Amino acid sequence: MKINSECVSITQSENLAVVTLKNPPVNALSKAVRVGLLEALDAALANNDVDAIVITSALPLFSAGADISEFAGGNLSPMLPEVLNRIESSPKPVIAAVSGNAFGGGLELALSCHYRASFKGNKVGLPEVHLGILPGAGGTQRLPRLVDAKTALDMIVSGAPTPVVKLGGVFDVIVDSVDELLAGATTLAADAVQKGPRPVSDIELSSTPETAALLDGYAQQVAAKTRGFFAPLKCVEAVKAAYDLRFSEGLNKEAELFMQCMQTEQARAQQHFFFAERAAGQVPGLSKEAGVRDIKNVAIIGAGTMGGGIAMNFANAGIPVKMLELKAEALDKGLSVIRRNYENSAKKGKLTQEQVEQRMSLLTGTTQYDDLSDADLVIEAVFEKMSVKKEVFTQLDAVCKPGAILASNTSTLDINEIAACTSRPEDVIGLHFFSPANVMKLLEIVRADKTSDEVIKTSMKLAKTIRKVGVLVGVCFGFVGNRMIEVYGREANRLMLEGATPEQVDKVIMQLGMPMGPFTMGDMAGLDIGYFVRQSRKAFIEHDPSYCVVADELVEAGRAGLKVGKGVYLYEPGNRKPIPDPEVMEIAARKAKELGIEQREISDQEILERCIYPLINEGANILKEGIAMRASDIDVIYVYGYGFPVFRGGPMQYADEIGLDNVLARMKYYQENLGEYGKHWFEPSELLQELVESKQTFASLNK
Repeated sequence: MKINSECVSITQSENLAVVTLKNPPVNALSKAVRVGLLEALDAALANNDVDAIVITSALPLFSAGADISEFAGGNLSPMLPEVLNRIESSPKPVIAAVSGNAFGGGLELALSCHYRASFKGNKVGLPEVHLGILPGAGGTQRLPRLVDAKTALDMIVSGAPTPVVKLGGVFDVIVDSVDELLAGATTLAADAVQKGPRPVSDIELSSTPETAALLDGYAQQVAAKTRGFFAPLKCVEAVKAAYDLRFSEGLNKEAELFMQCMQTEQARAQQHFFFAERAAGQVPGLSKEAGVRDIKNVAIIGAGTMGGGIAMNFANAGIPVKMLELKAEALDKGLSVIRRNYENSAKKGKLTQEQVEQRMSLLTGTTQYDDLSDADLVIEAVFEKMSVKKEVFTQLDAVCKPGAILASNTSTLDINEIAACTSRPEDVIGLHFFSPANVMKLLEIVRADKTSDEVIKTSMKLAKTIRKVGVLVGVCFGFVGNRMIEVYGREANRLMLEGATPEQVDKVIMQLGMPMGPFTMGDMAGLDIGYFVRQSRKAFIEHDPSYCVVADELVEAGRAGLKVGKGVYLYEPGNRKPIPDPEVMEIAARKAKELGIEQREISDQEILERCIYPLINEGANILKEGIAMRASDIDVIYVYGYGFPVFRGGPMQYADEIGLDNVLARMKYYQENLGEYGKHWFEPSELLQELVESKQTFASLNK
């Protein structure tokens, strides 16, 4: 048997037709694969010597599902639902030998087969919800016919991978290892020939009072937990259709709900972010000859909160870490905090005690710089002051071996200036972790003027090793993330001077989808951090006497935030819930009077525009200066580093969605209507103006 496909092959083994997918890298079910599957099915059905058909993969995974790049349109016939319906209606039994992960359409392909085999340790899932959509090729109708309603809902609404061993209703055979799978599938096929086809669509479902109550309760929970997302509730509605409608009607309902999801801004945003995250890992222009250095052991300077969190990332990845503190007490405290963090994870069932001890065994401490001489990578995580950083790097330059990468975790300071105090600036790079460093996924990788391509490549690869999303940025104050957040925080503080309460500002920003507003975030991070930064940047803000003056007074009065029980808000002992404090608005009123600022009632829309539009504008400036390579890189930084809602895609995607002309018009409005303050702080970016004039978007810059 032969078919005209490079992505799908078919061979005969006795009475079996073995159809093998091979569409690197992830067996996406592109049009070529769909056509190949139908050709293979027709060939197998036409061959009288074939009694059963096995579908499997030549790659390490079965299939990652649909080719998302095809969502933009074009001639997509045959569509995946059509292909899967043809497979399910085959008069000869079809067996899926799920030889690796099967996600999205990949699992839907397996579900359309009459029998399924896999191996222990494998996982499958329906992650479409992460793209703002739902399974659209029968997944919401077939899965509930093979598992209980709760399992089907959990898989479809969460999108999380599920071990096949927990899906006995889906898989007829689960062998011990992938090496045994083909033999297991062959045995299953022999049984299938005797029993004949067994379409999942023939399984009848009906709603019981218990099932109806489960679905209603689940919908209520989803509505509460997925604020701002459109698809999760539609997923529940689709699963409900499996119980309320006949199979064919359920498929029609699924298709209808799928299209509803596809047409939302949430789907556009989430699909944009899917590609943005993958694009961030690609760095154009690096030398092909540049290699990647082996990072077999790491040293961390500083065992405080940040240093300890960074160390945990490497221990979690099995990489030995040596931590340096000049005082033994600080070192012991840092190591004990790490152990306590791991012990807490063990209490929650996230780690075994054996794993705790294994990770702690990778962590050692020292008080001597000489002990870092064999480190492949050293990351400095000390106080955010240039003189302190330079002192550390001078010491590292003296003791570290040739070829060691010297990295700073600075969040704002000039990496070029730090590199200049060493004899090896080509080995110096910024690795900006976000707090808590062992939790946050973002890693800003800061390329200095002389950083070598080899060091950049190594750092980008290392980000993946420690399960971070690495984004390469250039040198400027605050790099990308903190440079933009400065604008956002500044405007929130100015709005308070003009009459908006902190709780009103925070409410508006949370309604946008952020996990917390700027004032709550400031209290959690520590108001003193921003205060120290402002003290070092007086030349930048001296023209604006109103700049964060309320925040400065709070810090000077000892109100540094949550850690001391009071900042912009008050906090009860052991409770992180912010309590509004009228005294703060009294300070704001007094400061406004001193500065000649008239207080007034401020609308929620003005708060949204004044906090978010200047942030977008600053992102445009960053792109114009080449600090970020792509607008989508900024989106990745803001979603993973600052909690910008993924259902909005990041600030630059959000700007495209609401219209760059609207952003520009409101920037100009505030520039003209906020006096001297507006003239300076609301100056529109050149790039923003250029894009509006040429009717382009930020997304157009990513191509």
